[in-house]
Amino acid sequence: MHVVIIGSGIGGLCLAQGLRSAGVAVTVCERDAAVDDRYQGYRIGLNQHGLQALADCLPPRLYELVESTCGDQIGTRPVTDEQLRQTSDLGWVAGGTVADRRVLRHVLLTGLDADLRFGKQFTRYEELPDGTVRAEFADGTSTVADVLVGADGIGSAVRRQLLPHAVITDTGVRCLLGRTELTDRFARLVPGAGKVAIGPNATLMLGKMAFRRRPDQLAAQLPATADYLRWVLMVPSGQPTIDAATLTADWHPELRAVIAEQTTSSLISIRSAEPVPAWRPGPVTLLGDAIHTMSPSGGSGGNTALRDANLLRRKLIDSGRAGIGDYEAHMREYGFAAVAASLAALPTFVPQLT
Repeated sequence: MHVVIIGSGIGGLCLAQGLRSAGVAVTVCERDAAVDDRYQGYRIGLNQHGLQALADCLPPRLYELVESTCGDQIGTRPVTDEQLRQTSDLGWVAGGTVADRRVLRHVLLTGLDADLRFGKQFTRYEELPDGTVRAEFADGTSTVADVLVGADGIGSAVRRQLLPHAVITDTGVRCLLGRTELTDRFARLVPGAGKVAIGPNATLMLGKMAFRRRPDQLAAQLPATADYLRWVLMVPSGQPTIDAATLTADWHPELRAVIAEQTTSSLISIRSAEPVPAWRPGPVTLLGDAIHTMSPSGGSGGNTALRDANLLRRKLIDSGRAGIGDYEAHMREYGFAAVAASLAALPTFVPQLT
């Protein structure tokens, strides 16, 4: 069996590692020209599904590397106003795990060099008479597989062909994601598991990425990444600006300093997938944001993609292509449940929506 995966995000790479470990031929096709063509370095939380998927799919030495380069999330999560006056608390976190997405992706890429194809922008697929599927790329090349997996994110070209009726809704919320060096000053600002500051026009979410061990000191292929404070400024629709400094001009000086001293930031729109009714299983399937993109307010997006990868790995190993329908049935159930939960949680972090 030959599996072609479109997209080299953490879900697609986790699947590739798991299949490769079981002796299944895998090719990962990525539209970017190189590994770090786009910045993908913000912190994500890993829940039991995400960690289990990594443990099941990765060789032991790579899973140990994941564990060593993660961080711990322990303590309270106070909610404050924009002047850091506490108004409530989201509860105690015990034993939480966080990872840097860029570092995690580099771990997942380890050992896959021969199976990676960069600069491959997928354009369309064609199911062939013998039951295989041909994936075609913008450079005029193509490849034939027994199974084609769309792991190509929210703008998935595979989904557009497979499920042209699938709907992705824009919530209207915009997010500025950034990272700021974790100095002693900013570590004191977030002594526990995180902090949420809710202002009149935006919400600032803060969380630490303090590595258990510095990644580049553990493995040469991992990026040199120092501890940092990850922040997310969530801006509801209708605001005249999405400039972080302007939105927080009257906020507490410590919060303004976090934004002023950022090392990098990017803007995203929060979109959410509508549930898709069951479709006829075939040699083409989807995982992660390609099928059930969700608001980050639930902290489930990356974990659900990893869960997909682990489930699809098991079904393909146990039943071959015959297992795809069972995978899709289960994936739709828990995947769209996670979408709904994440969307329901959004007003908690952006009360300006209500």
